[in-house]
Amino acid sequence: MAPKVHFQCVLYMKNLYLGSTSASRKALLTAAGIPFTCLPLDVDEKKCDWTLPLLQLVGTIAAYKMVHVQLPIGQESQEIYVLTADTLSQDSTGKVTGKPTSHDDAQEMIRAARHGMITCTAFCLEKKRYIQGAWHTVDRVAQAVQAQYCFDVPEAWLEWYLSNSRGVNCSGSIAIEGHGALFLRDVQGSYTTIVGLPLFEVRQALESMGFFV
Repeated sequence: MAPKVHFQCVLYMKNLYLGSTSASRKALLTAAGIPFTCLPLDVDEKKCDWTLPLLQLVGTIAAYKMVHVQLPIGQESQEIYVLTADTLSQDSTGKVTGKPTSHDDAQEMIRAARHGMITCTAFCLEKKRYIQGAWHTVDRVAQAVQAQYCFDVPEAWLEWYLSNSRGVNCSGSIAIEGHGALFLRDVQGSYTTIVGLPLFEVRQALESMGFFV
């Protein structure tokens, strides 16, 4: 009998400050084992230019959120990592949508998703240092990632889906995790981008800044 081989790798992570109230983003980071603390964020996304193309728009909103994150008071030379993100969807007609504004709006978004959707999530990650009473950005990565997919909720399942998923609080009324997984026909690209945070790219960005030691 071949001997058992045991591998052990200890990876230390610093704490990530998350400027987001998204349950999906918090669930993704928790599942990935990345420690984080949520920061207050009061921002009016309507002040951004919604005539911009999808990729540019979500990137603009993610950066706009970074400016409005309420950071804690630090200590001299302290370093922190701050992450903000935004997710928007675009249906087959080219219409860009965020979270639904009403029950009827949610239903129409879900119906449109049967014909294929593009979802784009942009994130802004900054490494900040506390110098002379203020936070200063010493490193920054901003990136937008998109994925295409078909989300097909039959008419008879619409109300069940809305009652049992996070859809009413998600871009395009689409939550592909949990109960929503029953209606995800296919995906081209990053699954976690559709959920709300492209973890592969976020991990790369954190690694480049020395988050993992």
